[in-house]
Amino acid sequence: MQYPVSPKVGQSRFRRFRLFSPILAGATLRERLIACFGALLAIGLTGVISGYLFGQGPHLPLIVAPMGASAVLLFAVPASPLAQPWSIIGGNTISAMMGIIASYFFRDPIIATGVGVSLAIGAMSFTRCLHPPGGAAALTAVLGGPVVAGWGFLFPFVPVALNSCILVGLGLLFHKLSRRNYPHVVPKPAENTHQTVDLPSAARIGFRDEDVDAALEALDETFDIDRADLSRLLQQVELQAVIRSNAGISCADIMSRDVIAVGEASEPESARHLLLKHNIRTLPVKDPEGRLIGTVGLRELATSTETISGAIARPAVARPSDAALSLLPVLTDGRTHAVIIVDDDYRILGLISQTDLLSAVARLLPNDSAAIPDVA
Repeated sequence: MQYPVSPKVGQSRFRRFRLFSPILAGATLRERLIACFGALLAIGLTGVISGYLFGQGPHLPLIVAPMGASAVLLFAVPASPLAQPWSIIGGNTISAMMGIIASYFFRDPIIATGVGVSLAIGAMSFTRCLHPPGGAAALTAVLGGPVVAGWGFLFPFVPVALNSCILVGLGLLFHKLSRRNYPHVVPKPAENTHQTVDLPSAARIGFRDEDVDAALEALDETFDIDRADLSRLLQQVELQAVIRSNAGISCADIMSRDVIAVGEASEPESARHLLLKHNIRTLPVKDPEGRLIGTVGLRELATSTETISGAIARPAVARPSDAALSLLPVLTDGRTHAVIIVDDDYRILGLISQTDLLSAVARLLPNDSAAIPDVA
């Protein structure tokens, strides 16, 4: 008699034999292919350029082995703090120098290798350029043989620093062409657009920076992610959890359908009149074909003269099928008062204001009259 296999058991067995299972969060197939292609170009060109500048021969290797490990970080995980330009250039160069120093004072290669890598970790940590391939650069400096010994204290600069600079330069160009964020710059935290000392409205509830610091201290571990990136990730997790829990409410469910709009050739006074008459903050602007091209408000109209074409702001848009609560970050940024709902041809279907979204959120709250204190 055969017994059915538990779904959990089947899944665990399947996972054991899965090849190419993700080992990095967010590592899609596209990202991996881009990393492979970038490393192919960068490592090859680094060797070619180094050979062109200093010639070829046994007296100078075209490219040192740690560059391969640096390329893995530079192209596979460009957002890592360990893969930034100063980490690569400073980490490899300083570590190679530590290896040269260790081999100079300790003739025993076993002792020199341990001392060299230890010094490299310490030096990279204090100079804020921790880079794992730096450990390999220190070992290369100790065990490189007569070629490295012949260059002596110049070895950390030629070819290590030279290779590192060329590799980073090619990485910067490649990431720019592939539209990747490198060097990785963490977006600045939201500021209060009203220029007061209060925190932005979205940051007044939920966890704060001090909570992240306390959690990291409690875990007592080091993670390969920037602290600011970690905060952004946790905020996005909170948002996605809210959206998932209320996925049944779409933009089409709560949007206003009778949208007041104007043409791009309209006069500012006409647009201002519509804003005040209908008591709204945002007015969509359409082109002659009826497609959305932007929005205007009283702030934009204050600087316009003959027509509103020069005062049109970039619109915030969404599709009718989008989850309504996915608009929370946009409508709470302190600047955007409404999101325009459009179809695939950018024709206006509706509009969701801050009031519309607030009303929808209020309907989701538990209606427990017992929890409301009697203030009568």
